[in-house]
Amino acid sequence: MSLPPGFLDELRNRLSLAQVVGRKVTWDMRKSNQARGDMWAPCPFHQEKTASFHVDDKKGFYYCFGCHQKGDAITFVRDTENVGFMEAVEILAREAGMALPERDPRAQQKADRRAELAGVMEQAVQFYRLQLKTGQGAAARDYLERRGLGEAARDRWELGFAPEGWQALWDQLRGNGVAEELILGAGLARPSRREGKPPYDTFRNRIIFPIRDARGRAIAFGGRAMDPNDKAKYLNSPETELFDKGRTLYNLQSAREAAGRGQVLIAAEGYMDVIALAEAGFGAAVAPLGTAITEVQLRLMWRIHPEPIVALDGDAAGLRAAMRTVDLALPLIEAGQSLRIAILPEGRDPDELIRAGGRGAMQAVLDAALPMLALIWRRETEGRVFDSPERRAALDRDLRRVIGRIGDPSIRRHYGEELNRLRRELFAPPRQGTGSGGQEWRERDRRGQGFGRRGPVQPTRPTTRASLLATGGGVVEEVLREAVILATLITHPALLDRHEGAFERIEMATADHRLLQRLLLSLAPGHDDDPAALRARIAAEAGPEILEKLFSLKHVKISPALRRPAETELAELCLVEELAKLETARAVRLETREAAEEIEALADEGLTFRLSEAARARDEAARGKGEDKQLYDRADNGVLIAREEKDALDALLKGISFEKKKGSGRQ
Repeated sequence: MSLPPGFLDELRNRLSLAQVVGRKVTWDMRKSNQARGDMWAPCPFHQEKTASFHVDDKKGFYYCFGCHQKGDAITFVRDTENVGFMEAVEILAREAGMALPERDPRAQQKADRRAELAGVMEQAVQFYRLQLKTGQGAAARDYLERRGLGEAARDRWELGFAPEGWQALWDQLRGNGVAEELILGAGLARPSRREGKPPYDTFRNRIIFPIRDARGRAIAFGGRAMDPNDKAKYLNSPETELFDKGRTLYNLQSAREAAGRGQVLIAAEGYMDVIALAEAGFGAAVAPLGTAITEVQLRLMWRIHPEPIVALDGDAAGLRAAMRTVDLALPLIEAGQSLRIAILPEGRDPDELIRAGGRGAMQAVLDAALPMLALIWRRETEGRVFDSPERRAALDRDLRRVIGRIGDPSIRRHYGEELNRLRRELFAPPRQGTGSGGQEWRERDRRGQGFGRRGPVQPTRPTTRASLLATGGGVVEEVLREAVILATLITHPALLDRHEGAFERIEMATADHRLLQRLLLSLAPGHDDDPAALRARIAAEAGPEILEKLFSLKHVKISPALRRPAETELAELCLVEELAKLETARAVRLETREAAEEIEALADEGLTFRLSEAARARDEAARGKGEDKQLYDRADNGVLIAREEKDALDALLKGISFEKKKGSGRQ
């Protein structure tokens, strides 16, 4: 639709940009000057506590000094409401009392048809919801109950059920007077291949998930099969005039509202992942619709949050999906617009992780999310040997190709500098007396501060790689142990004097934990007898949210040191135990990784499998009864290791022969 000359200028002149923006922000009146139209607020496009978002009401422009978003009233509505240009103009024209010029007849006809299709989709939503409450929907209700979705949650998400019959929805809609071509056009039914037979329902014997667009209109459905033998476990509506799956995200409207309240945007893999996350308090969760994330979907996510977290399974398929997303994003990233990748423990989706470990377990995974650079470095170096000039030159070529795909010159320069630094570390001769450096490598890797390792990178067998990926759950447990240690010392600051050395040596896994560790070391000595004052100082320095998040973790709440805060001796016993367990877990994980690297030289795939089984059994033992024993032995490297855990691991590894088979040595 074309607009007459001067229409947009008149629209901008009639509107106050401060009023348009004011619906989405809270002005900082100490910094703003209303008389001059000079307004400041925390930015609605990225998370911040200070007011760096500036609106010049007289000139009609805004600019954020943090994320560099800029524009006028039209771009603001377009980006905050996730609508197109013309839809933004329509919204503002109605607000300004301006009549839009007459539409082209063909455009009006198209808009009318879309409105009709949307009305048919709403009828289908209500039909499916009603069917879930009938006797036919009993099995579907039972399944959803087992997944933790009671009646209230099912109503919140408008979940429904498609009966087994071939024409159940068709007959209902035709009985309501809906034209056949509208039912087919909405993708709710498909023409029969048998001559003379009526069309049949697209969804049959499936749990139904309504898919709505950014404005809340029902545009499609997703269906989960109740029959385990069904060829397609999940099925989406076909693409229609309303629905383009590559341009749509599940839960987009609600996620945008949650992100506006300060939550980070999470991109999960499916409907149930999104629902589980939102029900656990991670309301800003979305999912692509059965395909890999597209460029359009990525740009939709960036409109909501400058640095979404993509949460994927920790298996090989999940890592491949992560790398596809990184490759898609590389040409598009810019200052304040990127991604982080959260790798879930292998075999766990968000629903399973939250049910097993509570909200804190999922938060720990999100806190440990890696920057894009980390995955790029891993892909280009993992499983490769750089023992010749030609192989090193090949790495240089591959890294140049990666950097060359980045469009933003400043980002390209920073990526080049960091990758060059990692390359120098990779090829540098090992320092004397530093040991394997494994602990430093892992901690730097987790923090995104460096992802190389010294010495040649050994080829990794697929089965060994899978066993190492499966240890993601151990990292989550370590993050939760760190949380208990921090909360104990904040509640009992006098204990820090006796355990400062052990506490200071911990290389915390997340940015929040590192900040709390630094503040405790600097502030606690002056508040030995006043934990309340210490908490107030920490809140003043880091913000109250960081403490609220820490003390709301399930593992912190159930710790005896926190449940009985008056008992200082009990708190110290708990602290000593948690410090020892954390050190033990990291030491055993290091030994297992080093053993895995040793066995890479062997050609026997069975030995690699047995090693992965040993690691799995060790993790189970660490979570079992032996975890409560406080008997430790000192390893050769001086680290304390729980005796029962060490004995269990030794017993499992005892049968593994580490001798190379004949003819299986390195070439």
